[in-house]
Amino acid sequence: MKKMLASYFWITVGCVIYAIAFDWLFVPNQIGFGGITGIGQILNYYIPALPIGVVVIVLNIPLFLLGWKFLGAHLLISSLYAMAVSSVLMDIFASMFTFQPMDMVLASVFGGVLIGASLGIVFAHGATTGGTDLAARLLKIPFAWLPVGKLLMVVDMAVLVVIVAAFRSLESGLYGLIALYIQGIVMDMVLYGLDQSKVAYIISRVPRETIQAIDRELDRGVTILHGEGAYSGQDKQVLMCAFKQREIVALKSLVFELDPDAFIIVCATHEVTGNGFAAYTKNEV
Repeated sequence: MKKMLASYFWITVGCVIYAIAFDWLFVPNQIGFGGITGIGQILNYYIPALPIGVVVIVLNIPLFLLGWKFLGAHLLISSLYAMAVSSVLMDIFASMFTFQPMDMVLASVFGGVLIGASLGIVFAHGATTGGTDLAARLLKIPFAWLPVGKLLMVVDMAVLVVIVAAFRSLESGLYGLIALYIQGIVMDMVLYGLDQSKVAYIISRVPRETIQAIDRELDRGVTILHGEGAYSGQDKQVLMCAFKQREIVALKSLVFELDPDAFIIVCATHEVTGNGFAAYTKNEV
């Protein structure tokens, strides 16, 4: 129960950020917004009495029925909550405040940052805000290797084309494209970039002592890869070790204290799953 309440708290925080960013940065500047919210933006432009939030809720019904079949009840319920909260908040904030237009570049950049961060928070806690967010989550099933931010970007670009035609403004679509690109980057950073993990490949003259030191001082496992020196033809043991970013200084210190002539390659990585790192979750984003 405590874990579930914490998840819904962060989903609510994400929805608040989402609604504020949309009403403050996208609507008054007529910057194109992807997805079903973008369609609601178009309809509201031609029929001001039609609230965007209501349009979003109505158009989401078929997608949620599809989501029930493929994603299960848990994600559907949390997504219904997120969609309802974000949609209602959009209409509430729009009725309470009159946001003034600002510099389009600032609006598109910071709009992309805030929307990307809010969607990343919502996705990370097992929900979507409906619309193309839910469509991207559904596409994640057959295209599991693709980052969800990139999937969402592809889906939303189609709506941007419609927005350009509806607003008869190429600028609206271009600024919307800037916001969409930044949104995808920030969302993937929130979902995947917080896992600041590295992988080191170590070639040392004292591999056994190095393994023992890493195990003793860093409590990290090491895998031995068998290699051969291309020039010398000698057999070599290449040590592969996954570790956290904060441990890089300690790892290098251990290796070079034991063998000043050691050779290390450190590679950036993410989504490290297993003992000492993230736990595997079925249908994760």
